[in-house]
Amino acid sequence: MTAEELQNIARQHDCPAYVYDAHKIIDQYKRLENAFAKVPKLRIHYAVKALSNLSVLQLFNQLGSGLDTVSIQEVRLGLQAGVPAHKIIYTPNGVSLSELEEAVELGVQINIDNLIMLEEFGTLHPEVPVCIRINPHVMAGGNTNISVGHIDSKFGISIHQLPHILRIVKNTGMNINGVHMHTGSDILDIDVFIHAADILFDVARNFDDLEFIDFGSGFKVPYHENDISTDIEELGEKLSNRFDQFCKSYGKDLTLAFEPGKFLVSEAGYFLARVNGVKQTTSTVFAQVDSGFNHFIRPMFYGSQHDILNVTHPDRKARFYSVVGYICETDTFANNKLISGISDGDVLAFKNAGAYCFTMASNYNSRFRPAEILWYDGVSHLIRKREVFDDLVRNQELVSLKLDDHAAKVDAQ
Repeated sequence: MTAEELQNIARQHDCPAYVYDAHKIIDQYKRLENAFAKVPKLRIHYAVKALSNLSVLQLFNQLGSGLDTVSIQEVRLGLQAGVPAHKIIYTPNGVSLSELEEAVELGVQINIDNLIMLEEFGTLHPEVPVCIRINPHVMAGGNTNISVGHIDSKFGISIHQLPHILRIVKNTGMNINGVHMHTGSDILDIDVFIHAADILFDVARNFDDLEFIDFGSGFKVPYHENDISTDIEELGEKLSNRFDQFCKSYGKDLTLAFEPGKFLVSEAGYFLARVNGVKQTTSTVFAQVDSGFNHFIRPMFYGSQHDILNVTHPDRKARFYSVVGYICETDTFANNKLISGISDGDVLAFKNAGAYCFTMASNYNSRFRPAEILWYDGVSHLIRKREVFDDLVRNQELVSLKLDDHAAKVDAQ
């Protein structure tokens, strides 16, 4: 999207706001499909936790995608967006047996990552198809905040516990129709990912009636010019060949599944914030915007670096600014970053704001959560209204305590 288009959206819908370029989402989805065009049975499950707006989920449904969900609420969002239950996989962590059973009642595929839960569920519901999530102990990216394949991860059943899995499956007679892994975000080394895939293939050979193998996702996207990213085409070539070889040895064509989130929506997103003021101190020039980590926490939470554009004056001479928010905490979006000269009222656009941004927003400091806009064919569609004061108090009950009675009892003692 151009600076002019983003500026026009800010005029129409005000700030702060999230904007999603539907064309980029479609392009990324098609790119992934094309990379694995050689695979006879490919299933893409979009990871709802990245961006859960109903209109976005409906767009993925139109593209033919299924959904990867991690809560019963995400399952229900997917169903409300029109996604068929059989195209939704439910991969929770640390939930109760009752929530798993609720997901089964809704007709979705469940994925279990806990030995004790596997045995409990298999004993009660041996006929229900279950996928098993394996932790291959293969790191993605190297950052333990975004890698879930390390030895201390709470996710998945350790590959070293495979004998326990097989004992449970044999004792319960349960129906295992899929195996799954997810190493985490920011995969850079394709050969490391292939190594993890080979581990999953070895696991899969222990089950006779599989329907699919889910390789998770974690594909890295570029956050700035010349940034490195996952070579999807190379991964497609190498993994497709490995998968074909496995299916031949297994004796039937299985479905190859992925569950990308960031790869599909991150680059499509822009976060628009308006400059409230420019503040010069003894060491720094601050650009103060009408937002904070209540809306856009990734730079503070993950240390992520997002390019920032001054869409009001993109051609001004660049200066160094520290971009900060209006929250009563340290909420620094960027330190000493070169940005086109900033004035009060300018609109700044934060790039790569499509994944894990609005979905992590809050009402901290009692601020309203922002609007969401879907951009398609030159038209900006409002897909979530900006919150108002009534939204803050909607579920609260005002209770007046009789403090005088309490004070009297204290005095009497």
